[in-house]
Amino acid sequence: MTVKTTHVGSLPRSQKIVDFIFAREKGETFDQSAFDAAMTEGVDYVVRKQVEAGIDIVSDGETSKISYATYVKDRYTGFSGDSPRNAPADLKQFPSFLQRLADDGGTPTYARPMCTGEVKSKGQDELLKDVDNLKSAMAKHGAERGFMNAASPGVISLFLQNDHYPNREAYLAALADAMKAEYETIVGAGLDLQLDCPDLALSRHMLFTDLTDDEFLKVANMHVEALNYALSDVDPAKVRVHICWGNYEGPHTCDIDMDKVFSTLMHTRARYVLFETSNPRHAHEWTVFRDRASEIPEDKVLVPGVIDSTTNFVEHPALVKERIEKFVNIVGEDRVIAGSDCGFGTFAGFGAVDPEIAWAKLATLAAGAK
Repeated sequence: MTVKTTHVGSLPRSQKIVDFIFAREKGETFDQSAFDAAMTEGVDYVVRKQVEAGIDIVSDGETSKISYATYVKDRYTGFSGDSPRNAPADLKQFPSFLQRLADDGGTPTYARPMCTGEVKSKGQDELLKDVDNLKSAMAKHGAERGFMNAASPGVISLFLQNDHYPNREAYLAALADAMKAEYETIVGAGLDLQLDCPDLALSRHMLFTDLTDDEFLKVANMHVEALNYALSDVDPAKVRVHICWGNYEGPHTCDIDMDKVFSTLMHTRARYVLFETSNPRHAHEWTVFRDRASEIPEDKVLVPGVIDSTTNFVEHPALVKERIEKFVNIVGEDRVIAGSDCGFGTFAGFGAVDPEIAWAKLATLAAGAK
């Protein structure tokens, strides 16, 4: 038996696709049929490249989305204006590096509107186009299993902050109600659903720096409650949850420990849990899973990130193998899938890893798993 492979979701987009996405983002005139054709072509390309690299569980690369969280402003009502930008606390500790990122274009600029009205779906046309593109590309290139990303209520509340509902709990409840149908549509189409939940770790040092860790965990658990409600009519065997501390090369000196968020992560209504283990600030935390193995539900499948997504090093397959083995030795080969730390195209037009190197990293992921 070979350990199966996947990744977190987003993949590099072509300049043609980026130009279309930013034309829409800026409210410029564009040809909708040409936009749709470009997205179909782009998804076909990224699925083919994943299959060629040896990835077992593929995605659409989040091709049509401006980013993994803020895309919701295009599909749901209630968002306008702009939200405050909160630099992660670790970058504030090193202001010269933060300035360097800004000067190098490493801090992407795109709309992050506030929630200023009732959140409701505008319809699922865009989602259904994404689903059709992914399923068609999978059929064409022989990919048997695919997943599609969707924003969790918590991560939406992190990037698109509340200026309408009376409190955070009410905002999360509204987001959960609104997103529920999106989640169900993805699974109903025969795809696995991935919920992106950096709010369970990243938001500790990005938005909730004034709280203690225990106070933050109460917020994180509230986020999980909202997420689990939105997933109440979805089979957990079809659900993946991804947690991370921010997909950027930086000091990460303010990251909350995995040991502290472990129980929160394990309580998500998802069979598959994806998390970083190549990030040098968290690579040692495989021992948390070893030491707390009895607390891992028997139906959970671990998807550790065994390649990193912020540098252009191509990991050696032997190192990938070592990283995978640590988790196989904890829960067994049938409960481990090899993944990546995060996505390679988190925001349209921005990515630290060269596209060709991203594909090479996915190939070395598959080689290590084999």
